[in-house]
Amino acid sequence: MATAFLSTANSFFPSSISPSTSSSCSSSSSSSLGTALVYLNNQNVQRRTPCKAFNESPPPTPALTKRGFSLCFITSLVLAAGNGCSNAIAAILEADDDEELLEKVKKDRKKRLERQGVISSSGQEKGYLQDVVYKLSEIGQAIDNNDLSTASSVLGGSTDTEWVKNANVAFNKLSSSPEEKTQVETFNSSLASLISSVTKNDVESSKVAFVTSATAFEKWTTLTGLVGQLKGL
Repeated sequence: MATAFLSTANSFFPSSISPSTSSSCSSSSSSSLGTALVYLNNQNVQRRTPCKAFNESPPPTPALTKRGFSLCFITSLVLAAGNGCSNAIAAILEADDDEELLEKVKKDRKKRLERQGVISSSGQEKGYLQDVVYKLSEIGQAIDNNDLSTASSVLGGSTDTEWVKNANVAFNKLSSSPEEKTQVETFNSSLASLISSVTKNDVESSKVAFVTSATAFEKWTTLTGLVGQLKGL
């Protein structure tokens, strides 16, 4: 079978072509084929290189924020000038802190002036508060002497008495901060407890409630700046 296959293969070559000619053609074809393969390979490399460069996206540029720019700028100054520049930057930052402190002082002073203006125009309310000071003084002395009947007569028996209502009128007008309003709430609640304890003839509870009421009132006058304008405090 092998002999038949070779015989068939030889029939494809013309009889006029000698073995040497066939060998020469084969050598020439191999050389041409090699040259063609090298050319095609070079063409493929040239075609792939631009595509690869086109497809590869450039690395993202990092975003530079205002804070980052400032830090970079200050860092570059420090590295360039050394300690002298560091001292200058420290002076700039200190100046900024001083400006912020100055602004805060100005705002606080403005608030105090506004508060003083309100207090100066609140003569009637200060009169109500002065009456509170006198009432608390009388009640405290009576409780200290275990004289709850006198304390009850000064208190009036309920929080609907005139002096308590007037006191709350002054509280509402002159209280502005949350701390001041908290002290007002403490005063009113402890005053109600004081009235209840005195009515029940409970000396110890009356003393505790009185101290809480007087302390809350004193703190409120300190916060509002009235502590120096009322007698007896």
